[in-house]
Amino acid sequence: MYEAIDRYVLSLIEQSTPEKTVWNVERIRQGKPSDWNYIDGCMLTALLSMAEITGDGRYFDFAERVADYFVLEDGSIRTFQPEKHSLDDINEGRVLFALFRAAGKEKYKKAVDFLHAQLQRQPRTAEGSFWHKQIYPNQVWLDGIYMAQPFEALYQKTLANGDYSDVLSQLRIVRDRMRDAQTGLYYHGYDASKTAFWADPATGLSKSFWLRSIGWFSVALADLLEILPSGNARQEIAAIFSDLMRSMLPYADPETGMYWQVVDQMEREGNYLESSGSSMIAYAMLKGARLGFLEKEYAAQGKKTFDGIIGKYLSLEGGSLQLGGICLVAGLGPENNRRRDGTFAYYISEPVVCNDAKGAAPFVLCYTEVKRLPA
Repeated sequence: MYEAIDRYVLSLIEQSTPEKTVWNVERIRQGKPSDWNYIDGCMLTALLSMAEITGDGRYFDFAERVADYFVLEDGSIRTFQPEKHSLDDINEGRVLFALFRAAGKEKYKKAVDFLHAQLQRQPRTAEGSFWHKQIYPNQVWLDGIYMAQPFEALYQKTLANGDYSDVLSQLRIVRDRMRDAQTGLYYHGYDASKTAFWADPATGLSKSFWLRSIGWFSVALADLLEILPSGNARQEIAAIFSDLMRSMLPYADPETGMYWQVVDQMEREGNYLESSGSSMIAYAMLKGARLGFLEKEYAAQGKKTFDGIIGKYLSLEGGSLQLGGICLVAGLGPENNRRRDGTFAYYISEPVVCNDAKGAAPFVLCYTEVKRLPA
């Protein structure tokens, strides 16, 4: 089945253009063309990883086609809306570092500078955490760490003076405010003002441990450990990372190694084994072990999870592979959308789809880590 995954990824590329990617199910359902967004950004990150591990230029070529379409010669980005102050819109900029290094197009560097300047204007809480978006004032979401901090770390490493203090500060705040001391798991969101309708008025925390938010955070930590040089900052991130990976182990499904949509409610009625977050945790465990920050047993657990996803959710339908079990989207609010209240009932109510990049991209990234395992 592993060999079929290569065909699966290439088939997604063959069906896509920069204006319409088949893995962006949200945009397709909305009847809208692609824009500059984190969903495509995640898949392009996965494609570049596939290019690196396989040597097949088709993966890189598609990523460059998308970047060329959106990035203009002056470094501005087609469809980018600065006034939204959305951390999600920073994420796709990650691929520009690798593209600039490989292709040398000056517009990629200009776009990186453009996104970095945008990030410096991002509103912050009183403690210094980025707001997730303009429409979510004073709110910190776990996914926002993935959307912005690896980009910032890459910028500091390649184009600035290597100052990772803000990256580390934002991770500390998340650890201190959003980690549950009893389980070691992290809540999806934290409202520093403690006024959001979904937030606990005493702690500011949301109500549940949503798998994919913990997954985004886990991937961010694993990627930061690869980006940062050795030193105190990386050592502190490694401690946060290893604690989280250890905390996730009791919540793995014994049969498949997968994890539940609401992590700690394991077999509660309506809960389900979800493939995007499971892929993210598996990727983080595999990568963490490869980099030497986790014991080798975590690599075995990550591979078990990956194989469990294949067994449960990768199927052949109509002559093509389909990856199922992907929660389409979940969030907290805003005020005019009180259905998104962070409860168990809410998280299990969101649509479950096939082939959306929020699941397909982490699955492919996890596959590249499996391919790096010793024979």
